[in-house]
Amino acid sequence: MSKKKTGALTNALQTNKTILKIKYVLIALCVIVAGIYFFKGMSTLLSPIPSYEFSGVETFTRVTDKGEEEYEDETVCPVEFESEDGSVTMTVNYTFDEWEELEGGVKKDGYVYTGSDGSKLAFDKEASENDFSSALKSLRADETENVFGVAMAFSLMALSLLVMTAFAKHFTAYEQIWFVSIMIIAAIFSLIFPEESANGINGLVIMALYLLDTFLNILCELLISKQSKWNFIVSVFVEITEIAICLVLMYRFATLASTLFFWLPCDIISFINWHKHPDKEEEELTKVRTLKGWQEALIIIGIIVWTIGIGYFLTTLDLGSDFFKNRTLEVIVCYMDACASAVGIANGLFILFRFREQWIAWYFEAFLEALMNILSGQFVLLVLKLGYFTNTTYGYIKWTKYIKEAEAKNIEDKTIF
Repeated sequence: MSKKKTGALTNALQTNKTILKIKYVLIALCVIVAGIYFFKGMSTLLSPIPSYEFSGVETFTRVTDKGEEEYEDETVCPVEFESEDGSVTMTVNYTFDEWEELEGGVKKDGYVYTGSDGSKLAFDKEASENDFSSALKSLRADETENVFGVAMAFSLMALSLLVMTAFAKHFTAYEQIWFVSIMIIAAIFSLIFPEESANGINGLVIMALYLLDTFLNILCELLISKQSKWNFIVSVFVEITEIAICLVLMYRFATLASTLFFWLPCDIISFINWHKHPDKEEEELTKVRTLKGWQEALIIIGIIVWTIGIGYFLTTLDLGSDFFKNRTLEVIVCYMDACASAVGIANGLFILFRFREQWIAWYFEAFLEALMNILSGQFVLLVLKLGYFTNTTYGYIKWTKYIKEAEAKNIEDKTIF
C-alpha cells in the first residue's frame, strides 16, 4: 500500500475516533441533564407536606368560560377561580348540569389556608388534612410537568445517540444524521407542545408513549428502507405501543383493531417470509419487487369500500372518551381513521409480499395520520410524520434502484409468497 493511501486511511481512522468520542460526550451530557431534572422533579414531589392554618375567607372570580373548557357530559367538570390579587387559585368541581348553568366571571367565596412554608391553598369549603395533601400533590404534579418533560426529552436524545453509536456500522452517515435529527426535533416538540391529561391519565405518560412510538417507528422505517428483515422485530414493539396509545386515549378503534388482529400477526409472518428471500449477493438485503396495474386498481376499490363501511360503524359508537371535545371533529376522525387503517392493511400486505408500492401506501397513510394528529392536537406526532415522508422518499429510491438492477440482470422474482 502506498504512503498516500496509508496516510488517508490513518486520517479516516482518526476522524472516526474523534466522531465516536464526540458521540459519547453528547450521550453523557444528555444522561447527566436528564438525571438532574429527574432528581429535581422527584425532590419536589417527595418533599414533606407542610402544616396549614386557616387564613380567612376571600372572594374568588371564575377565570375561564365554557368556550375554554368545552366539557361534554363529563361526570366531573373542574372550573378554576382566582383571588382578587391573583396570588391564589381555587379549583371547584361541578356536575355537567351545574357547569352548563355556571356563568362566566361568577364570584365565589373561598377558604384560604397558609402553610408553614408560606404556600397558600384555597377551597370552596372548610378543608381537612386529606384535602391539603391531595391539593398539594396536584399542584406539585403540575409544577413538575415541565421538569420531567425536560428529563424525558434528554433521555430520548441519549437513547437515540446510543443506538446509532452502538450499531454505527449498520447505518450510513446520512441515516445516522437523519435518525438523530428526527429524534431531536421530537424532543423539542415535546417541550413546546406538552400533552394534557386525558381519561384520568397524566399528560406525561401520554407524551412518553408518543415519544416511544416516534423512536420505534422511525427505527423501523429506517430498517425497512434498508431491506432488513429485522424491521419486523422492532415493529412488534411499535404495535404494542400504538395499542397502548389507543387504549389510553380511548380513540381510533379501527387502528387499534387492525393493529391487534392484523399488524402483529403480519409482522411475524413477514419476518419469516423475508428471511426466506435473501439477496444472493448481499444476505443482509431482502429481494423486493413491484405490483401490476390491475392489482393496484383492486386494492384502491377495497380501500374505498372499507373506509365507508368501517367509518360509518365507528360513528355509531359512544365510548365516553374525553379526548375529543367536538362531535363533528370526532366523526371526521372516525372516517379518516377507517381510511388510514385500510391503507395500513394494504401497506402491511405490500410489505409482507415485498412490493415497492408499500412506500406509496406509506405516503397516503402518513398524510392521513398527519391530518388526524393536527385535528387531535397531537403536534409532537407530526415529527413522526416528517420522518415518514423523508424516509419514504429515501426508501422508494433505494428499492427502485434495487429492482431496476435486478431487471437489468434479468433476475425476476416470480414467487407468490
